[in-house]
Amino acid sequence: MNPRRRDLPRCSNMSRTCALSQSIKTAQRAAHVFRPRFFLLGFVLCAATFAASACGKRRPPLPPVENIPQRTEFLSGVQRGNQVILSWPAPRRNAPAASVQSIRRIDIYRLEEPPDSPLPLTEEEFSARANLIGSVSAEEIARAGDTLYYTDTLNLSPVRLRYALRYVNAANQRAAFSNFHAIEPTPSISEPPLITEIVPGETALTVRWQTPTANVDGSTPPNILGYNIYRTSQAQSEQAPTPLNSAVLSSVTEYRDQTFRFGEEYTYIVRAVSLGTGGAPIESLNSNPKTVTPQDTFHPTAPEGISIAPGPAGGRLAIFFSANKERDVVGYNIYRSTDPDVPKEQWIKLTRELLKRTTYQDELVESGIRYYYYLTAVDEAGNTSQPSETVAETAP
Repeated sequence: MNPRRRDLPRCSNMSRTCALSQSIKTAQRAAHVFRPRFFLLGFVLCAATFAASACGKRRPPLPPVENIPQRTEFLSGVQRGNQVILSWPAPRRNAPAASVQSIRRIDIYRLEEPPDSPLPLTEEEFSARANLIGSVSAEEIARAGDTLYYTDTLNLSPVRLRYALRYVNAANQRAAFSNFHAIEPTPSISEPPLITEIVPGETALTVRWQTPTANVDGSTPPNILGYNIYRTSQAQSEQAPTPLNSAVLSSVTEYRDQTFRFGEEYTYIVRAVSLGTGGAPIESLNSNPKTVTPQDTFHPTAPEGISIAPGPAGGRLAIFFSANKERDVVGYNIYRSTDPDVPKEQWIKLTRELLKRTTYQDELVESGIRYYYYLTAVDEAGNTSQPSETVAETAP
């Protein structure tokens, strides 16, 4: 017998069914042979992957990817007199000077067109028609605070202006344009006022100025709706963006600033407000700046509402009075005498330190003797009021 016959199926003939059965058995034996090899190969691949991952952890860390803004979407601007002042947020950080990402300058572009030109404009059209009018240097960027500015001085005429800017890196590569800012400047904007004086007072600094006589284009009378006044203190790095006055000051040429503090230096400027294109209010250029450091040389008012009565325990006199209305009064002194005709300078001062409240108990009295009192108020600068009215009472 042929040995191979043991592996052959016992079929009377080689039918299709028998052949299919033989194929299935052959495949099953092949699967038993290759399954261990497949699992072994998978194990080796997993081990190699784990080893490669572990080796990666021992490599030195990569430097951080620089994420430097290359354009802005927040360009804006206003007309002031015969100037357009552009502003946009300063980059929060810049790449090192050696990096190609370092912003070396910001180029400013302007397009002049008739006011009735179509508003839609592509970046390609703007690039072909606009002119480069100036730049902001890397030094100016480094010195800037939160906002960057560029001032464009105009020869005023009926025109629409469109502005955009581009950041330029160390390789002289230009970023995409910023958003476009369009403005139609008004030619007849008032000249700035002239501040003539600042008068310090006890409760206010009064700023006075002269009315302009013409507009920046030479036309008269001046286009004036009113005035805005601005103040800068030594603690401020730049001028406040909003005026001191809550509404435009019309028909007046002075302003009383009641929010000042003595001993602090302030600089004031005034701007005229004109009627601009489309009825929008447009400010003039700044007036001449005027600086003042107000000093407190003003005496408080004398204390009022003084009353005196015997103390509840006997052997003392109780004094009561009203608090002064001045905000800078820091305390009071009390003086006493048994002779009302003695000069006030010779009366006995009862308070070793300034009295901080509005009551006082005089315990150094003798029964049956009549005592006379007066008070003075003292402010933060050491200014002393005039003597109050005199009050008297006999000790019980």
